[in-house]
Amino acid sequence: MASALPLGDPAPADGLLPASAADGAAERDFSVYLHVPFCRVRCGYCDFNTYTATELRGVKQSDYASQAVLEVAHSARILESSGVPARPAATVFFGGGTPTLLPAENLARMLDAVREHHGLAPDAEVTSEANPDSVDRDYLQTLKDAGFTRVSFGMQSAVPHVLATLERTHDPARVPLVVAWAREVGLDVSVDLIYGTPGESLEDWRASLEHAIAQQPDHISAYSLIVEDGTKLARQIKRGEVAQPDEDLQADMYELADELLGAAGYEWYEVSNWARGAEHRSQHNLAYWRSNDWWGIGPGAHSHVGGVRWWNVKHPSAYADRVLVGDSPAAGRESLDAATREFERVLLLARIREGIPVDTLSSAGRLAVAGLIADELINARAALAGSVELTLRGRLLADAVVRRLLEED
Repeated sequence: MASALPLGDPAPADGLLPASAADGAAERDFSVYLHVPFCRVRCGYCDFNTYTATELRGVKQSDYASQAVLEVAHSARILESSGVPARPAATVFFGGGTPTLLPAENLARMLDAVREHHGLAPDAEVTSEANPDSVDRDYLQTLKDAGFTRVSFGMQSAVPHVLATLERTHDPARVPLVVAWAREVGLDVSVDLIYGTPGESLEDWRASLEHAIAQQPDHISAYSLIVEDGTKLARQIKRGEVAQPDEDLQADMYELADELLGAAGYEWYEVSNWARGAEHRSQHNLAYWRSNDWWGIGPGAHSHVGGVRWWNVKHPSAYADRVLVGDSPAAGRESLDAATREFERVLLLARIREGIPVDTLSSAGRLAVAGLIADELINARAALAGSVELTLRGRLLADAVVRRLLEED
C-alpha cells in the first residue's frame, strides 16, 4: 500500500456506492483487508502508509482498534444500503505497518467485528503479517484462538549486512523460533523475502533462500526491491551512498529462487509466490489477482467492489476524525469503465499460474497472444538448433495453440 494516494473523484461523505457495484456481486468472493499503520522504525526502502510513535500527532495507537471496528460496521451498512448482497469474508488479511505491534487482543477484536458484521466463510483464510521480533508463542496462541489461520513473517534476509541496509531490526536467529511457535499453535506459516538490496550478492541471496527453506514454511514470497521515490533509500542512492539495484543481478536472483524453491518442493503459483501445494497458496493475494471484491479498513487503505475503487484518508488523525462521527473515511474514488476493467483483468490474471482462459479473450486479444507465441517459437527454434525432436514438438504444440486462439468468437 503506497503512501501516495491516487487522483480520483471526491468520495461522498455517506460512502454510498453506485448501483453498478452490485452487478454480479453474488458471483464474486468478498475479502477484508485491515491496515495497521504502525511501525517501531521506518525502514529506508518502505513507501507504505506507516507511522512511528513520533509521527502520530493527535491520536494514540491504543485507540486504533476501536476506530477500525467502527469502519468495519460502517462497511457492512454501506454495502447493504448500496444494494450489494451480503457475503461472508472468504479471506481476511491484517497488514501494515506491523499489525503485531498492537496487543493480540486488539487484532482479535477487529476480527470479531468482521465476523459480526460480515460473517466469515467456513473455510476463511485469516492472516496477520508479523515481524519476527514482535511476537512470542503466547501472542501467536491468542491469534489462533481468535480464529486466525495463518501468519506471514517479514524475514526479508538472513544476512546481517543486508538487513542493516534495509534497516530491519530483527536477528535472523529469531526466525526459526517464531516459525516453530506458529507451527506449535497450529498456524500456517509464510515467510517474506526481499532480493536485490544494494550490496547483496548472489551468494548472500542463496544463504537467505536456504535459511528460509530450512524452516520448512508452508509458503514463501520473494519480492524484488523497488526503489520508491521519496524514500530514504532513494535519497541515499541519489547521493551515491549506496548503489542502485542491479536489474540483471535481480533477474539472476529470481532464477535462483525458482530453482531452489522448486527443488525443495515449493510450487510457483504467482509471480512472486511459491507454496507447498495449492492448499497453502495465499487466497487473499489471489483475490486481488482475480479482481474479486474487498474492503480495506484503515488509514490509506484501498477498496474495490464491482469496478468501483476507493481509498481512505492517509493520516490516522484524519481517519479517526471521520470514523468517530460516522462519516466515510474515503478520500477519493473512481468507477472503472468496461475497457479498463478488461485491461486490468488480463494484466492481473497474467501474474498467476493458471493464466487467462483463452476463450475469455476478444478476437483482438487472441491475435495478440498468437503473435507472442509466434515470437516465442522463433526464439525457441533458434535456441534449440540441432535438437530436431524438441523443435518439432514445440512447433506442433504452438501450431495447435495458435489455431485455437484464431478461432472465431
